[in-house]
Amino acid sequence: MIRVLLADDQSLVRAGFRALLDAQPDIEVAAEAADGEQAVRRVSELRPDVVLMDIRMPALDGLAATRRITEDPALRDVKVVMLTTFELDEYVFEAIRSGASGFLVKDTEPEELLRAVRAVVAGDALLSPGVTRRLIAEFAARSKEPAAADALARLTEREREVMALVGIGLSNEEIARRLVVSPLTAKTHVSRTMVKLGARDRAQLVVLAYESGLVRPGWLG
Repeated sequence: MIRVLLADDQSLVRAGFRALLDAQPDIEVAAEAADGEQAVRRVSELRPDVVLMDIRMPALDGLAATRRITEDPALRDVKVVMLTTFELDEYVFEAIRSGASGFLVKDTEPEELLRAVRAVVAGDALLSPGVTRRLIAEFAARSKEPAAADALARLTEREREVMALVGIGLSNEEIARRLVVSPLTAKTHVSRTMVKLGARDRAQLVVLAYESGLVRPGWLG
């Protein structure tokens, strides 16, 4: 059973998400929170699998709450998916760099929301349905952080190749077809690359691919 915590200051939004999620045989809503402070407390208490976190909330915004959660080693297995009203939200990229596993626009189709929840639990989060890879590249291009060239020196040539393919949005199965290897081999390469770079998940690996210059804005594979 996938346990989800809903963090949003609008009760109607939480009610809508709860009705959808609780109707699934493999998902349950473990708790709700109306602000960031409450979200952090509830996550610490309940250790849900996934947090659906609104970016704009009182007391503590979703971005700061996400940082608190992802920086806590005890909560490493908790995945955070940011919720935003607008696809061009200026905080989205910063949220992903802060440890969020992806983001969704609030008016996304129900099946996309369910797919996203299941995907982050499976470790296959590829950022947001409804927000293109080109948009992610634009956020990465604006980053003020220094390039991670030194970190890439730890990778083998094949791992760099795999990281670049993750960066342009390919799944493990697509990477396997591109490199003519098995999906298991592709997954192993991705996992080793994440470990070497200290990436929390695939979303952060995508960010690192752009920030290091391994993938450049506009490269869509």
